[in-house]
Amino acid sequence: MRLLRVGDPGSEFPVVLDESGHSRDLRPVTSGISGDFLADGGVSRVRDALAGGDLPALDIAGMRIGAPVSRPGALVCIGLNYSDHAAETRAEPPAEPVVFMKATNTIVGPNDTVLVPKMSVATDYEVELAVVLGATARYLDSPQDAAEVIAGYAISDDVSERDFQLNRGGQWTKGKSCETFNPLGPWLVTADEVGDPQALGLRLSVNGQPRQDGNTANMLFGVHHIIWYLSQFMVLEPGDVVNTGTPAGVALGANDFDYLREGDTVEVSIDRLGVQRHRIGQA
Repeated sequence: MRLLRVGDPGSEFPVVLDESGHSRDLRPVTSGISGDFLADGGVSRVRDALAGGDLPALDIAGMRIGAPVSRPGALVCIGLNYSDHAAETRAEPPAEPVVFMKATNTIVGPNDTVLVPKMSVATDYEVELAVVLGATARYLDSPQDAAEVIAGYAISDDVSERDFQLNRGGQWTKGKSCETFNPLGPWLVTADEVGDPQALGLRLSVNGQPRQDGNTANMLFGVHHIIWYLSQFMVLEPGDVVNTGTPAGVALGANDFDYLREGDTVEVSIDRLGVQRHRIGQA
């Protein structure tokens, strides 16, 4: 299933797309798509309501699409998880996943404006597969157990200010947590519909120019390994989001790509997960 939230910021309401791609109002089932909803069998209730014809049709044409899950408790990110991205940034492929946190208030809708921060000289983009937790992950016994705690997947653009990240001292967080720096969605696609998370093409373009073209098959650490690994160090809760890294093609890399600036348009897509299109503005 494909779940989404539509409406003005702070007033989004839940919608599901049926098998024909038509929008159905989810408010008869739930007031929102949140960690509590996912943990309490929400996906199963939606599936039953769809099968029973209990959800009214809804025209959402022209409506804003918000992030598909309301603000998570944690937004955890994995760095340098594609060998080609590590190579283009002149970094050694890590022996273990590189983990950093990103402020959850960076999450915006997939087509919302992304703001270049004040003093920024190097605002960059990163197409990433986002994992949305549907159950608690705590000391999982093996990577195989991770499948049981994953609700689904979404597109994430892990926007990054490289000068803040690399040249201003300290950790990566200050270059990752500026406002609007994590467009998410358009959909939360349930794990059963996505299938193998290690067989998804990822693409990103700026102003129509292709920049990134990768595949999750090339992750150094696969999705299930990442969720298992994180559960050894922290408790992941329903609704939490994990960004799993980006392939080559970022502006920081060994290429001639420009950093983002006001007026640019970024288009991001992942197989079976939809498309984002966001304009770049100036803070």
